[in-house]
Amino acid sequence: MAEEYIAFQSPTGNIHCSLYQWNGTTTVRCDLREYTPSYTKAPPNCEYDWGMSFAVDRQGKGYLACVSDSMVDRGNPVLPYGEAVSLGGISCVSAKTGMTCTNAAGHGFSVAKARQKLF
Repeated sequence: MAEEYIAFQSPTGNIHCSLYQWNGTTTVRCDLREYTPSYTKAPPNCEYDWGMSFAVDRQGKGYLACVSDSMVDRGNPVLPYGEAVSLGGISCVSAKTGMTCTNAAGHGFSVAKARQKLF
């Protein structure tokens, strides 16, 4: 399987995401520049940053990512409100209410400055 990588950001520039295929799996991760935390407990065994980064793989539920880097890049193309991007069974939709990314099973996350939700 070829490796693919799609980076994008919300029209406000507050949410930056990367949708990528690597080592035979597909993952999307979105980072928030500014946010009011909805989650206050660190992921298990996390020694890095957390709370502003959310992810979902092609299979399984959305999760709070433990990260030592950032997806934020002002050069990322803007995903306009009402538009979607998809890769390997994962889709992300940009809306005025935030960014929602889901896999084929309906699991994923919805993130916005005011609130973040895993499902």
